[in-house]
Amino acid sequence: MQDLLTGLISSKTRIKLLVRFFFNPGIRSYLRELAKEFNLSTNSVREELNQLTKTKLLKSQKNGRQVFYMANSDHQLFPELKSMVSKVMGIDQVIEGIITRLGDLESAYLIDNYAEGKDTGIIDLLLVGDIDQYQLNDLSRKTERYIKRKIRTLVMSREEYNDFIPEVEKRPSLLIWEAHKA
Repeated sequence: MQDLLTGLISSKTRIKLLVRFFFNPGIRSYLRELAKEFNLSTNSVREELNQLTKTKLLKSQKNGRQVFYMANSDHQLFPELKSMVSKVMGIDQVIEGIITRLGDLESAYLIDNYAEGKDTGIIDLLLVGDIDQYQLNDLSRKTERYIKRKIRTLVMSREEYNDFIPEVEKRPSLLIWEAHKA
């Protein structure tokens, strides 16, 4: 699955940056933070940030002495890059399976590292609704083999989730699916 981007882009650092910024476009990061996260020199990260900014795939914003970078959601390739990154991360498969097979799902959230665009190999999902636990376990095992990542789920009823909202707001989270209200 990761070969999707490595076949198109030769720079591993550029791939990491695209995943970081296009998976969750609301994330902003600065040079040293990214270099530390990727365990790379600031020079190699700076070079890629400059290239991505020059092509206008990323925007930069100065705040004091720090320059923050973020995905440019106005770029004409933004929807396609976001879609490709979701495929690389395996989230498209997770969402598709969840929506069609889990019962009465109200909403699904990606939480913690993946919500920040950090591919740690463990996808943390918060599912709200009346979920068929057997189907969830079966789906998780099958999807894990396919996407080569571990899936951890936290299932809550609407009432439990309402009580949990203050905790969710303290953690990185990204709404990835919500039932349409009739």
